[in-house]
Parts: sequence; structure tokens; C-alpha cells
Amino acid sequence: MSSIQRLTPSNSKRKVRRALWFERLMALLASFNYFLVLFDLTYLPLRDFWLHKEVQLFSFDIGPVSFPGFSLEVPLPPITQWYDPIKGIQPYRDTEQYLDKVNALEAEIDATNLRTKLRSLQPPEVAQILEDLRQRSVEMIETNPFQLADKTGDLEKIKNKMREHIPNEDDSAKEAFREFWSIENLTARDPENELEFFNDEIRPLMEANYYRPIGETGDFVDYFGLVDFPFFLVFLTEFLARTWLISNRRQGVSWLDAMLWRWYDIFLLIPLWRWLRIIPVTIRLDQANLIDLSTIQKQARQGFVAEIAGDMTQVVVVQVINELQYSIRQGEIANLLQQREVRPYIDLNQTNEMAALTKIMVEITVEQVLPAIRPDVEALLHHNLDKILNQSQAYQGLERVPGVETIRNQLTERLVQQITQALYNGLDAAIADDPVGDQILQRLISHLGKAYGSQLQTQKTLEEIQYLLNAFLEEVKVNYVERLSQEDLEDILDQTRAIQQKRQV
Repeated sequence: MSSIQRLTPSNSKRKVRRALWFERLMALLASFNYFLVLFDLTYLPLRDFWLHKEVQLFSFDIGPVSFPGFSLEVPLPPITQWYDPIKGIQPYRDTEQYLDKVNALEAEIDATNLRTKLRSLQPPEVAQILEDLRQRSVEMIETNPFQLADKTGDLEKIKNKMREHIPNEDDSAKEAFREFWSIENLTARDPENELEFFNDEIRPLMEANYYRPIGETGDFVDYFGLVDFPFFLVFLTEFLARTWLISNRRQGVSWLDAMLWRWYDIFLLIPLWRWLRIIPVTIRLDQANLIDLSTIQKQARQGFVAEIAGDMTQVVVVQVINELQYSIRQGEIANLLQQREVRPYIDLNQTNEMAALTKIMVEITVEQVLPAIRPDVEALLHHNLDKILNQSQAYQGLERVPGVETIRNQLTERLVQQITQALYNGLDAAIADDPVGDQILQRLISHLGKAYGSQLQTQKTLEEIQYLLNAFLEEVKVNYVERLSQEDLEDILDQTRAIQQKRQV
């Protein structure tokens, strides 16, 4: 006979600890994968930073205050050399050859007695290189080799910088380049300063240009999928194993249901919209107790509840009012007044609730209300009797007879006491256990309803009642239901939170 083994507390804690370490390991792996995804998504926009390894802040003015620009070099490994092949990036042939020519020019020119050498000898090698640079500059402006890399703005920066450095009447970038790469310009100005200007201002913009081949799919070549594929295999294996365990451990949960249970992990498996992996990464970090999202979840739930509560309140209340208006238009009030029941009335407890409620109200009146207000009732009756007697001409004639005033006061007091006592006794007798009295009370209520119904059944009165009720319900919808807003529901949620905090204290 098999026995059922129960986990001891130490075994249970050890099992939970192992599960927590596994969750943390997978959460960190998903976070690292998401870091690679973000790096890949931002690599092209930030490639200039990874290439030059410096942060540049350009000069700008705020009113009378001017802030000079500066650049800050950041020590980084050669990231572009590692990652350019993954994005299929290659040096652009035209701009690379252009820079090679500039390097050759620097090699040909000897800094010793440079200006005199250029002016007197004009070496043919230097002249040939300068001619080639002038032609390449014009071709660069006309063909725009920066367009493929979406860096046309860099070409405009190059043209603007050269026009500012070599101004001309036509404000032409081509003429500025032709004059810049001339022996006359190099001899007229300091050649070292001219080459320094090019290397500092123009070369970085040209080095940032690149070429990306287009694959057979019509998109740029991108090998990030190969980097992401090992992570895909790990997450796919974990997803299948985890959902299979969930479906086996929980009754009535199929494998598909378990997959839907872990729906957020699917974002780790699809190669599209990789930025959406922030959803499973955040959930996994919270489940692994590496971050705490309880406050955010609470606020999200409350906002969701507020939206749903507002919509449901409006829908339910408006629907109820619409049903009431429909019933009124269908003549339900007339049927009620004429005691015509379209559907049979179902009595659940064999009790006339209206009669019972009337009896309860009378009991409360006799036992609690009348004793409290009896002095006021007697004073009111006394005042009314005095008022009636004072208005009587016969009494005014007898008022002059001695002793009549005293007799009047005594009679008034006795009469008031008898009236109030009779009223109290009558109501007290009405609430006493009396089956016959109860039947009479029920008959009274029934006849009272019929009497009101018969008086209200005239066509003019009935139409007026229906119109007023419909108008009243429409005003309720406009003034109260449709004015429900998020602020109202937020106040309710604030009150709910205050109540919960008081309970916790």
C-alpha cells in the first residue's frame, strides 16, 4: 500500500529557493538579451558616438549669455570594428578614397620649409593630388554618397563649414572646395592650419559615412538575427518546458491554456518588434524579486477599475432609466393604476409587505414618536382651540362674565388631553395583535390604492403623469449619469484607500 509523502518545511523552502534562483537566472538572461536588442536598435543613430568616442556639445546662446561648445572623449573599446560587420556596414568607397588622397597629400608635403617649397617648386605629385581632390569634392557634392546611410545632413554640414572657411561671391560649396584644394590657398595660408581644419571639421563627418548592401529580401543586410538566435533557443526550450509542467500540475489546464497563461513570454520568441520584450523582462524581474512593481500594479489596477467603473456605472444606470422610460411609454403606469398585471405577481413569503410596513411605521409612531412630540401636539391643539374661541362672537360676549375665563381654560385643557389621548389609544389599538384589524388595514390599503388609481385613470391626468416622468428621467440622465467623470471615481478610490489604511492600522 503506497503512502503519501509530505514535504517537510526545510524541503519546501529548499524547493522554493531553487525555483527563485532559476527565475532570477532567466530574468537576468532576458534582461541581457533586451540590452542587446536596445543596443542594436540604437546602434545606427549612435554610431557616430561609438566611432569617434566623444560627446560633443555645440555652442549656443540663451539671451545675452553665450555657452561655448566642447567635446569630451570617452574611453571605449573599438565597438564599431566589432559591430559594423553584424549590421553589414562597410566603408563607403568614394569617401574612403577621398580620405586616402588627403593622407597621401599629408605624406608628400614636408613640414620643413613647407610654404617656400610649395611656392617655388610646386611638386607635380602634390599638384596631381590636389587636382584629384578638387574633382572628388565636386563629385561628392553632385552625387551625395551620404544618402544611402541617411546622412545627407552631414554633407550639408561639410558644405556649410567649407563655405564659412573659404567664402566666395557665389556662396558655392564647389568653388570653396576648388579654392581650398589649391596650391595658392596652401601657400597663402598656413598649410598646417588648413590641414588641421580639414582633419578637425571635415574628416569626422566623412569618416562617419558608410555603405550597407541590400539583401535579396530588399532590406539592408543585418546579421543580428544570428546573435539573437541562441537566446531564442533558450527561451523557446524554457517556454515549452514551463508550460508543459503547468499543464501537468494543474487539473483542467491544457498545454495551450498554459501557453496563454504565459502569453508575455511569446514576445521573447518573435523576431519582430523586439522592443516589446520589455514586457516579459519587467514581469520576470518582478517575479524574481529583483524589482518591486507592487506600487505600479496597484496604480494600474486602480486606474483600470476607475475606467471600468465609470463606463459600467453609466451603462447600467442609463439602461435602467431607458427601461423605465420604455415601460412608461408602453402604458405600464396605466396597467398599474387599473390593477392590470401583464405578468402574474409572485409572492415569495406569503406576506403583504405594504401592510407590514405600515404597521411597523405605526408602532414606531405610537411607541417612540408620539411620546416625544405629545407636549408639542397638545400645545398646538390648545392654540387652535383658543384661536377658534377668540373668533367666536358668542364667546366674546361671555368673556366679560366673571369666572368664564377660568372655566374656558379648564375646558380647553381637558378637551386637548382627551383628543390626544383618544388619538394615542386609537393608534395603540391599531397596532395590537388583532387578525380582524389586520384584515381591515389590508383592505384599507387596497381600497386606498384603488381610489387613487381610479382618480388618476383619466386620459389627461395619465398623459401628464407619463410626460412628467419621462422628462424627469431624461433630466436625471443629463444632470447626474452623463456627468460622471474620472475625478468623481478618483475621489471614491481615495476614500477606499483611506478606509483600507484605517483597517490596517
